[in-house]
Amino acid sequence: MTLEDLRVFATVSAERSFSRAARKLRRTQPAVSQAVKRLEQAIGERLFDRASRDGTLTDAGELLLGYAHRMLRLADEASGAVGDLRDVRKGRVVIGANEGAVHAVLPLVRAFHEQHPDVLIDVRRSAARQLPQEILLRGVDFGILTFTPPERELDSFLLGADELVLLVSPGHALAGRSPISMEEMGQQVIIAHNDPSPARDHVLRLYEERHAALNIRMSLPSLDGIKRAVEMGLGVALLPRRCALTEIARKQLVPVEVPELRAPREIRFVHRREGSLSHAAAAFLRVARTFTT
Repeated sequence: MTLEDLRVFATVSAERSFSRAARKLRRTQPAVSQAVKRLEQAIGERLFDRASRDGTLTDAGELLLGYAHRMLRLADEASGAVGDLRDVRKGRVVIGANEGAVHAVLPLVRAFHEQHPDVLIDVRRSAARQLPQEILLRGVDFGILTFTPPERELDSFLLGADELVLLVSPGHALAGRSPISMEEMGQQVIIAHNDPSPARDHVLRLYEERHAALNIRMSLPSLDGIKRAVEMGLGVALLPRRCALTEIARKQLVPVEVPELRAPREIRFVHRREGSLSHAAAAFLRVARTFTT
């Protein structure tokens, strides 16, 4: 029993004539008759009352017709759904990024969404150290990193650049002073992120090497929480500039440069060198290759 034979059967039933069904399907009448005969052989019952001239269905034919309509409808829905994936009208793209990198990927997501508004974009929080393996193991389609991954199976390209700046509230004593030294920053009440990262390790190592004080008095689990704390005057924070662009533009936060800690870095889009991608992920990769933040 094939879908095509069921389609022929349903058409004969609708037209109530083998000849009219043949014309509608653009087939010969013998071919239509053979399709119906194959169905009858498959179920072991006659589908049409041969004594009737108007294509009257037998009880078995009436029963099968209901199932045929359901199966054909499901087949059409399945074909349409696959077509939507192929034409990037459906699907999902999974991107791994740490909290700071999310701010870098959002403009890219917006650019993709303008072209493919019905595709689901799932940005998952991932530690930078673990993200290369997540990509290789296909836990995510792509990753956003601030370094070039050493794995040979991965490739990456530049999306944009970022740097670390000291964020202070507008009323802070350092708001009108830029740049400042590491030592001056170290004397401030520092609000830190309590999630380890390469950037945090780099800053701590520099202060240790200089035997300089770093007055960390508060640690918080999110960048948004840190920014709000700085706005409230609870301290200052060294964060990627890109994650505070909105607050800086609104003058809710003031960036102060600390040249020795600036740590300029590239924002890289990471993907597997080989292996198939979904239609949606392939489209996202094409957009990313032409995009710079």
